[in-house]
Amino acid sequence: MSAQARHVPDAERRARLARRHAIAPAHRVATVLDATHAMTALHATEAASVHLAAWARVDGIAPADVDRALYEERSLVKQLAMRRTVFTFPTPLRPAALGGPSARVAVKERTRIIKEVGASDLTADGELWLGRARAAVLEFLDGSEPASAQAIREAVPEVQGTIAMAPGKKWGRDIPVAPWVIWLLGLEGSIIRGPNIGHWRLSRPQWLLTEQWLGETPPALDTSDAYAELIARYLHTFGPATVDDVQWWLGSTKTQVRATLESLSAVEVGLDSANESGWLLPTDLDPVPPLEPWGALLPVLDPTTMGWKLRDFYLDPQHRPFLFDTAGNGGATAWWDGRIVGAWVQDPDGAVVLGIREDIGRDATAQLEARAAELSAWLGGDRISSPYSALQLKWAPLP
Repeated sequence: MSAQARHVPDAERRARLARRHAIAPAHRVATVLDATHAMTALHATEAASVHLAAWARVDGIAPADVDRALYEERSLVKQLAMRRTVFTFPTPLRPAALGGPSARVAVKERTRIIKEVGASDLTADGELWLGRARAAVLEFLDGSEPASAQAIREAVPEVQGTIAMAPGKKWGRDIPVAPWVIWLLGLEGSIIRGPNIGHWRLSRPQWLLTEQWLGETPPALDTSDAYAELIARYLHTFGPATVDDVQWWLGSTKTQVRATLESLSAVEVGLDSANESGWLLPTDLDPVPPLEPWGALLPVLDPTTMGWKLRDFYLDPQHRPFLFDTAGNGGATAWWDGRIVGAWVQDPDGAVVLGIREDIGRDATAQLEARAAELSAWLGGDRISSPYSALQLKWAPLP
């Protein structure tokens, strides 16, 4: 590829994310859809994070506005895709997800299901079993209202049953196989997560045929077009990014990433805090000016926190053990001027409590505390459960 076009210092990268990610107050956007477009996709493994990521980027929003975009307007859809993770995508981007990362995960899932079911007491022929199970679920949903995974399991004999995982071990347990079949059908695109049962903080999706929810079943893009679409959007949102960053976000291979960067005529740029080059779209090379210091509170697995594998330009390495697990998944964070400076948790009454572990100054601390008060009021006492809370309490101890 070409020689480096220019150098992009860390300060400029932080200014880019402030604007592109709609988290600096002056650059917030108008709607939930705008916020999702800004980030390419929102992490949705933790259901509440979709709503909190939108709150961080859209002034005056309510949880009902996010639900409306997902379940009434259907301008957003949830899809298992990159790194076997559920994301919320703008609906027109789903075919790219299906043709790229979802298809990649589906191949692995199908192989795993056939192997594990074939080695169980359910059947000796895992492939035959899976074919019948898939067909039975599709037939059931074709004449059904939206149904939860439990309802599908109870109604479809072909997916009833469990598999013993880690037999003989104290942590072993029986795993129902119905969710495996449902997830595979979702990865393949024939079914989709529809209405959510219960509170917005909880992930309790009902499933239905894609055409029932969207009015059609748009075909998946072919592999090269799918990755080109996603990586182009990623570079607009997160660039400059290294090959490792793109591979991390996409859950793909370096070979795929490099080939797609070449097809996009991506331009190589120098970086301060990485041992390799970054990449930008050829139409996105103009320097980005600095902006006034700003603060933000972002949720568990926010796409800004999770956008890069190489994070030194916005994360002091000494903070990493308190904010990220060993797989690189991030907790709820407090940001000042483009860098993570601490964490936030909730006290027993639901009030947001900050743990700021850098000397950012009195005025900056006051701005983040004011934002925490806004978030407390917005949550209205609702407590957001998180697998990272215990770790982050070391950072933000409750009074």
